[in-house]
Amino acid sequence: MRFLSRPLLALEAWAERRSARLNRPAAPLLAAILVPLLCGLLSLAMGQDDGWDMRNYHLYNAYALLNGRVGSDISAAGFQSYFNPTLDIPYYLLTQWLPAPLAGFVFGVLHGLNFLLVLGIARQLLQREAVRPRLALLLAMAGMLGAGFLSELGNSMGDNMTALPVLAAVYLLLRGWETLAAADGRAVCLALFSGLLMGCGAGLKLTNATYALALCLAFSTIPAAFWRRVRLAFVFGLGVLAGMAATAGWWMFKMWQLFGNPLYPQFNNIFHSPLAMEGSVLDTGYVPKNLGEALLWPFIFTANASRVAEVPLKQLIWPIVYLLFIAFACVWLYQWLRRRHKPRTAGSRAAFVLLFFALSYLFWLKLFGIYRYLIPIELLAPLAVWLLLQRLLSDQAARRLAAGLLAVASLAVLPFVTWGHAGWAGRAFKAQVPAIAKPETALLFNVIPHPPMAWMAQFFPPQMPVVALGTSFQETPAYLARIEALIASRPGPHYVMLPAARNEKEPGLQKKVALARALGWTESAAGCARLEKFSQRLRLQVQYQALSAPHQEGQFCTLALLPKHQVDLAAQDQATRAVAQQRFTLYRLQLDAASCRGYEAWVGADRYPYQLCRVTPLPR
Repeated sequence: MRFLSRPLLALEAWAERRSARLNRPAAPLLAAILVPLLCGLLSLAMGQDDGWDMRNYHLYNAYALLNGRVGSDISAAGFQSYFNPTLDIPYYLLTQWLPAPLAGFVFGVLHGLNFLLVLGIARQLLQREAVRPRLALLLAMAGMLGAGFLSELGNSMGDNMTALPVLAAVYLLLRGWETLAAADGRAVCLALFSGLLMGCGAGLKLTNATYALALCLAFSTIPAAFWRRVRLAFVFGLGVLAGMAATAGWWMFKMWQLFGNPLYPQFNNIFHSPLAMEGSVLDTGYVPKNLGEALLWPFIFTANASRVAEVPLKQLIWPIVYLLFIAFACVWLYQWLRRRHKPRTAGSRAAFVLLFFALSYLFWLKLFGIYRYLIPIELLAPLAVWLLLQRLLSDQAARRLAAGLLAVASLAVLPFVTWGHAGWAGRAFKAQVPAIAKPETALLFNVIPHPPMAWMAQFFPPQMPVVALGTSFQETPAYLARIEALIASRPGPHYVMLPAARNEKEPGLQKKVALARALGWTESAAGCARLEKFSQRLRLQVQYQALSAPHQEGQFCTLALLPKHQVDLAAQDQATRAVAQQRFTLYRLQLDAASCRGYEAWVGADRYPYQLCRVTPLPR
């Protein structure tokens, strides 16, 4: 391997020179400004958020809350209709008040603020490098290149946003580390306030409760007497409860009043609301199936991302950090058993962060297994790699190996995938809705869960409740009786919104036709010959089509979809109506197929056509 040493040393020297500016005193401040702005620009470049969860419940939940529809609508977005909407309010308001691209930019900037917190945590842990901020900056930048974080950048899913209070709690405790060891009221206030921040994050998104528990247990590493640590952990727990009460208490109280379950419909095996099935509603489909899988889980979900996500996330950081944790544990155990010298420990601050990291992963592994719930510690993963290598190897070897591993892990993410984006338009959401006769006595049904349609409720009259039938909500006799009572109390007219078929290849075709027209290739025989030749050579997934007579716009030719990409949209719409009718029969309702009309709706620049049909009760 000696023949590699010279080029590797040259590469290392080049990297040192190119990154030397990061050691300037002003570099952290400049990065703290630029990185969030770059995140905003990246969000802008990716386009309008068009994820499934957004169209199902993130937009609807905030709309329902702010327009007094909670309790009048019935599970319009399935069981997710009853998730705490506090986190969704900023996204809803921004998309209502601002041009859609500006709203996307603002959300990207807000998500980019995680960089400041990761940088702050790194600087607290790398105090030997305090006068040379380059290392902390590079580790924070590597954290921002996580597959989960980038997949949600600028969207409404909430994991990037709630990482902010989680990481802020960790940062505050590290910054006040000496205060925690002191026996005075400042330590109590620090533990309480950091718990309050963590609790706010857990209240906004309950999956963050695992981070609250992990951080509470990490208080065991604080350099203080045992009972002092216990008292501080208890105060931190009180702060967590207060934070959860601030961001989720009001919603839990509302759910208790309406349904008799503060976490409705989840954990109904505890609260026994008659309006939901007995059960926890936790999604256990992503957790390991057995102990063997649990022990190899980072390797399994790295090789097959579908085990932890619905999109093909690419990453290598988790096998790396997992192996390093195992190596650190083995070295520590070996040295302890040999008793020849004191085992190499992580140091108090580093031990605190590493224990928090490890416990958070283990709780996630047991309860969720869904990758995006890992984002707060994914942001800290490069820092964990550095801390572990520093305790396993010599300083120089650790630096070189960390640089190589983190460079490979960061590049492995690219090109990253997202949860769905549309092209930008002036308004984020639009829909054509006909005039509804007597909306005060009408109902709007939603019976097709895929694609989700709850986001369209905002375009219908607010007096018109939305009722989902046969979707993801498990129905009980009391729940069905509530639906029947609502239908009986409203004489109609009633409607159902159904997705209309669309050809996924059509937008691409229209862009290619527009480009051909802009080039003047459809307006003359010579241009058409050029277009035909071009389309055959480049395999554009479209076919050349000569027009038998000149088009009224002076076009002599155009492009059309290949036969294999052509779709019978009318037949697909008819099949959708047939499925809807089957579901309506179970509720003694019938769909009037002859009344169905097609309308347009848009998320950004992407079309979501839909059908609106009359629904009538079956005679008893």
